Amino acid sequence: MLDATNAAADVDGRSTRWDAHKVRRRLDILDAAIAAIEHDGPDVGVKAIAERVALPRPAVYRHFKDRADLDEQIRQRILDSLMAELAPTLQPDGTVIAAIELAVGTYLHWIERHPHLHAFLVAPAHTTAGASRVVAGTKTEIAARAGEIFATALAANGKDTRLAKPTATGLVGFVDATVNRWLADEHRTLTTAQLAEFLTRSIWSVLDGNLRALGVEIAPESPVGEVLGD
Repeated sequence: MLDATNAAADVDGRSTRWDAHKVRRRLDILDAAIAAIEHDGPDVGVKAIAERVALPRPAVYRHFKDRADLDEQIRQRILDSLMAELAPTLQPDGTVIAAIELAVGTYLHWIERHPHLHAFLVAPAHTTAGASRVVAGTKTEIAARAGEIFATALAANGKDTRLAKPTATGLVGFVDATVNRWLADEHRTLTTAQLAEFLTRSIWSVLDGNLRALGVEIAPESPVGEVLGD
């Protein structure tokens, strides 16, 4: 007689292996989608994605609820790639102005290397809400981390920290809107280096102006550790 415990273990084992296969196939589809977007542009269709993984088009949808779900998971995969490069710059080092330059430069250089992926991120989402939750969530995450840094700097100087989060949120929105407008400019009147310089100067001006209003004067060449009270 077949042992029930062993039978259950065999079933569980097969189920686990099948789950792992589905996860691997889903990742293969997402990687194929990213490769297709990089090559063909942000308007790539599911057919082109399916062809890259040698699957019939309907088979792609077996791994996702619908096109909106597929697009959101593609965005998440793209954002994971972006944040792998950007996140370390949100743990600033060196001087204050150098830290700002590094964060801005890292973001712009990523866009230069992956213009189609960035275009896909900012394109209207195929959702009833009309906006991507994962993109909005990433912006919130970046603003939250920047807000923590600003709050630490204010606290180290004995100042009220309540303006830290609004300042960070405003700066993230400013950078996002400025970059998107720059990319939409067919004539591209500013080079990447000029835009990076403008954004760096603008971010510092906002920070410096608000710090001075609170009675705090920090030179842009000040070491970050000193500003944060490390």
